[in-house]
Amino acid sequence: MMVGGYFDKNSAAWTDAEMDWFEAFMEEQDVDIMAWAMGVEPTPPQWQGPMMDAFQKLDYIQVAK
Repeated sequence: MMVGGYFDKNSAAWTDAEMDWFEAFMEEQDVDIMAWAMGVEPTPPQWQGPMMDAFQKLDYIQVAK
């Protein structure tokens, strides 16, 4: 849900380099990706930047009200 929502909301506008970033990012462990997204663990330097900033906003996840 988290990764899929991010991809669905943003991927249409990504450059080839951003798509490459995402594909490499998906090789990481799910538990690490979730921890970085929620700020529970520090994001490793190779993943820091605008793509991670957008991922960490979590504004692409719909929450029931």
